[in-house]
Amino acid sequence: MTSLTSSAHVLMGHPRHFAVTYRINPWMEPERWAREEHALAAASGAEWDQFAAKLKALGARIEVVPGEPGLPDLVFTANGAVVLDRIALLARFRHPQRQAEEPHFAAAFHRLQARGLIDAVCRLPDGLVLEGAGDCVWDTARRLFWMGFGQRSDAAARRVVENTFAVDVVALELADPRFYHLDTALCPLPGGEVIYLPEAFTEEGRALIRDWVEPAFRIEITQADASLLAANAVCIGNAVVMAEGASLALTHRLRDHGYCVIPTPLDSFRRSGGAAFCLTLRLDRRSGREIDAVPAVAAE
Repeated sequence: MTSLTSSAHVLMGHPRHFAVTYRINPWMEPERWAREEHALAAASGAEWDQFAAKLKALGARIEVVPGEPGLPDLVFTANGAVVLDRIALLARFRHPQRQAEEPHFAAAFHRLQARGLIDAVCRLPDGLVLEGAGDCVWDTARRLFWMGFGQRSDAAARRVVENTFAVDVVALELADPRFYHLDTALCPLPGGEVIYLPEAFTEEGRALIRDWVEPAFRIEITQADASLLAANAVCIGNAVVMAEGASLALTHRLRDHGYCVIPTPLDSFRRSGGAAFCLTLRLDRRSGREIDAVPAVAAE
């Protein structure tokens, strides 16, 4: 792979304690994991290393959140916060199994702030749930957030995101428990294309996608590709890094739009319902607007 100059700055979680030990989505089968625990733990570490190496080869800088015993999903840093313009809005999780991750992500972002990599760390108002960039995906071409709600995040979080970052937010209701976060079913690309699974959304959500995305830029994927979490991809420049196994039809369509698909093995993480995007959180996203002041939204 050719190394590229890139401004991508990515937060990843170390996979040392990753496992499937509980069930909070249809992908997770803790009994199956337990039967192959040692082999799968080794595989997940090797897969994470390969994935990180591919991101670095594309020019990405990587910051790492240490793993913690008893927090197997801390590896999925996309869920830790929404980050834009050097402002981090910390996540709040729906399920108790993941709520213990919250102080660890908060500590990680305060460390980044102390190093001058983040300007402000903000919290959601009490009672609101928003599971970070897993449900709040930045669209560089349209300069807006696509936000998923109805499974893990609250629709009312939209206003908080709008007020925190002063950008538009298009809220899409998720209709299928298998696609419990927006990032499992939708991926905006820098050229304006949007990869998505139509069946993951309500009719109102599909109508909003049609309103915002011109037909030539809609890349609808099949259930087969969606079941491999092909939409849960990371784009750096014209490289789309996604879990291996995507169909030739999808690969060729992305190539026709000028992208290079880089497959990477992530089978272990798919057992938890996550893939490439879930394992990363971009710290370098910019809205392009002038930043006059840090927003007064529960800033710490």
